[in-house]
Amino acid sequence: MSSTECSVLEADVGSSASSTAANWPAVVSLTLGVFGLVTAEFLPASLLTAMAADLRISEGAAGQTVTATALVGAIAAPSIPVLTRRMDRRHVMLGLTLALSLSNAIAVLASNLTTLLVARVLLGVALGGFWSMAAPLALRLVPDALFPRAMSLILTGVSVATVCAAPIGAWMGDAWGWRSAFVAAGAVGVVTLIAQWATLPPLPPKAQPDLRVLGELFKRGPVRAALAVVLLVISGHFAGFTYIRPLMENVTQLSIGAISAVLLGYGIGGFFGNLAGGYVAGRSERIAIVLGSVVIAVLAVALLIAGQSAEVASVAIVLWGFAFGAFPVGFQIWIVRAAPDQAEGASGLLVAAFQTAIATGAIGGGVLVDRIGALGGPLFAATAMTLGAILTLRYGPRGSTPLAITPSH
Repeated sequence: MSSTECSVLEADVGSSASSTAANWPAVVSLTLGVFGLVTAEFLPASLLTAMAADLRISEGAAGQTVTATALVGAIAAPSIPVLTRRMDRRHVMLGLTLALSLSNAIAVLASNLTTLLVARVLLGVALGGFWSMAAPLALRLVPDALFPRAMSLILTGVSVATVCAAPIGAWMGDAWGWRSAFVAAGAVGVVTLIAQWATLPPLPPKAQPDLRVLGELFKRGPVRAALAVVLLVISGHFAGFTYIRPLMENVTQLSIGAISAVLLGYGIGGFFGNLAGGYVAGRSERIAIVLGSVVIAVLAVALLIAGQSAEVASVAIVLWGFAFGAFPVGFQIWIVRAAPDQAEGASGLLVAAFQTAIATGAIGGGVLVDRIGALGGPLFAATAMTLGAILTLRYGPRGSTPLAITPSH
């Protein structure tokens, strides 16, 4: 790498944090942001049937509200750090959280699919930008040694959101209509904005990343491997998760109350899965991702074979939530260790891959669901998870690389 290239790379990301005390209130505010984003992102999965009926569209078409968010998030993730490279990161994060709140407000007022898609596009901007900066900012808010713990705390927002969003969304949708769930999500966004305003310190940009830097990251084998695995396992997960309610209604034939209970179990499983996944990933992100992929592949096969059984479907969905907890922490640690000198750019590429995978899963799952029924999602998931596990075994990291950075010359 030339000295000219080094001049545009991120400065020692962890050096300032390593010599100061951890700023846990700011980390918690990022956790709230993740909670609000994931809550809004996941709501369609628990409201899909009601949204489709109200807007007079098919369930497969309603599922594309997830696709819209994911595609825009994939573009926003690498773009936001570049477009805001001269802006204080505190101001950028506050702007993204404001976009989250506006997205929920538009969703509440949507009277057709087009308006709802506009709301989901705005959510995609917030989602991609927020996720691309969460890990790099965590590196600046805590000492290097506490980074895995900080990321586990931030990603607890994912787990709590999956506990709350799916079952509460389904319950609120049944009681007061699907729009009420987005009202609640909007309130979460406002609380998050206040918390971040109060706790995030000034965070001047550490570097000014550009497209050349992103191209340089693609040349690194560990970065390419991480992105390829993300495309497989995350698309598999969302092919199954996005259409899980139609499966429970049409194949397992559960009542609304039972569906809410199973989704609550899924969320609780995800909460504990995040804790377990963070523990395992802190020691070996490779093992964490392989285990999560294999377990979900087995559970997807169980749904294909015995999805008509309420007991089998319920247990499989709850365990699915637990197994997914290995992925967020595992991939974040993998990508930051693969490119610690350009954490924002690498995280942006990771989020872009995540969102592309979500879109792929939602599209592929939607096509299969519309053509062969609700079991199309698990079929997609079983195939993609198996391939992801194989690829991780072959190319995944085999040791922990220190996060502390030695500047290149």
